[in-house]
Amino acid sequence: MIFITAKFRVLPEHADKWPEITADFTAATRSEAGCLWFDWSRSLDDPTEYVLVEAFRDDEAAGAHVKSPHFKAAQQSLPPHLTETPRIVNFKLPQNDWSELGELAVNR
Repeated sequence: MIFITAKFRVLPEHADKWPEITADFTAATRSEAGCLWFDWSRSLDDPTEYVLVEAFRDDEAAGAHVKSPHFKAAQQSLPPHLTETPRIVNFKLPQNDWSELGELAVNR
């Protein structure tokens, strides 16, 4: 899978509305056949920072995402709400789902 984490610094006046601003893009991406997950989180330390954790089945799925109409629309609609270019970590991993965190195993 292609595993991506990106940090988005949102202008303070847009931070509370970021989930609404990205709603169409998020829904369209989640409906892609090759999208494994596409999840936003808000930083507990910085209310203007959102972290996107996303994964795609393979290179083909990630490529289709970047070429999609909703991605191209997001390239135009999202930057005006940001303070800087998002930062990204991108890895190809030989798995297709989350692994368990054995050090914090829950035994019930």
